[in-house]
Amino acid sequence: MTNLEIGILSFPALMALIFIRVPIGLAMFVVGLVGLSIVTGSTNMAFARLKSETYTTFSSYSLTIVPMFLLMGQFATLGGMSSALFKAAEGFLGHRKGGVAMAAVGACAGFGAICGSSLATAATMGRVALPELRQYGYAGGFSTATLAAGGTLGILIPPSVVLVIYAILTEQNIAKLFLAAVIPGVLAALGYVLAISIYVRLHPDAAGTRPPVPMGERFRALINVWPVLLVFGMVVGGIYLGWFTPTEGAAVGACGTGLIAFFNRGLTRKTLIDSFIVTSRSTAMVFFIILGAGFYNGFLALTEVPQELSNYVVSQGFSPWTVLTLILIFYLIFGCLMDSLSMILLTIPIFFPVISILDFGMSAEHVAIWFGILVLIVVEVGLITPPVGMNLFIINAMDRKTPIVETYKAVGYFVASDLVRVVLLVLFPAITLFLIPN
Repeated sequence: MTNLEIGILSFPALMALIFIRVPIGLAMFVVGLVGLSIVTGSTNMAFARLKSETYTTFSSYSLTIVPMFLLMGQFATLGGMSSALFKAAEGFLGHRKGGVAMAAVGACAGFGAICGSSLATAATMGRVALPELRQYGYAGGFSTATLAAGGTLGILIPPSVVLVIYAILTEQNIAKLFLAAVIPGVLAALGYVLAISIYVRLHPDAAGTRPPVPMGERFRALINVWPVLLVFGMVVGGIYLGWFTPTEGAAVGACGTGLIAFFNRGLTRKTLIDSFIVTSRSTAMVFFIILGAGFYNGFLALTEVPQELSNYVVSQGFSPWTVLTLILIFYLIFGCLMDSLSMILLTIPIFFPVISILDFGMSAEHVAIWFGILVLIVVEVGLITPPVGMNLFIINAMDRKTPIVETYKAVGYFVASDLVRVVLLVLFPAITLFLIPN
């Protein structure tokens, strides 16, 4: 059996481990370790790589941005920013038909600007918005679907942990990727608002109404969201203007949200320790997935699977747009089964070399940035695609009275919105690249 055949056979082996519920990081690590041993005929290289890969991964300066962004999300929750965002959006939108649901989407977008995690955004905003949605007579399935979809904005609107990982894997500029995500993120929020508007017109009984909030109270609520704007401006604006590196920006953001949480009396000795523990656990999980992916991708590189795949695509004469469409469909399907970080770590080293050699009429940097945003969006669609979307299960676990089937029915409108957005971004790359300096 050739090395290439061994590399190809590793895919079904990896999928089998994942389907029997082996953690994705451990599955990639085991397949990579065993594969290296088989290809080299000895365990010497595999164990030598175990030492070097572990040190290289965990001592990477670039990856220190991950715990900082995760900690920033923890402090933002303690600082009451999620509640302030929802109250401000609800004040301006709540009295409209479907307005409380629209406010929840707006609050998710705002919280995503200081969180960077879809699952954390969905869980946090679920605790804040679900009681309000119940109070004003919103259908259970419509409420849970709205919050699950809104949660996906957490990873698209910068700063985003997954975009940082993509930038490291493809050696791209983090600040430019953050800028490229802004317009698609705004389009996502507007698309969800439009989906809500269509849904409540087709299902009038799914949403109740609430009385209008006095204008003075609206502006007082709006003033309370200044910490979010301050943190977002410091982190993204500071990185873009060159005041500090992305890692330093993440540290500034964590410090800023921590101070805000302290002055809002949400940060005590106990909650500080709890935040450190939760951040440490999440960071350990992310780093182990990165380590497993490093082992597996090193094994694939040795078997030359990515190179052979690139050569095959070129030799077949496929249109670049056909190849891109097939890759996005692959991400859409498998995004239902795996989380976004695992998908990107597993597949980018395979697909990125293929995309890099195709001619889309743009510079190599612009293709890399455009492709990264497309991949992120399509993978995130998987988080709300039945039957396995993880955001759906997180929100439904917070509303035990709503059958998951009802959530499935309502979320289709949001998935349709996402698919339309993907088509627009594929056909018009300038939408993604508009803010990128030449």
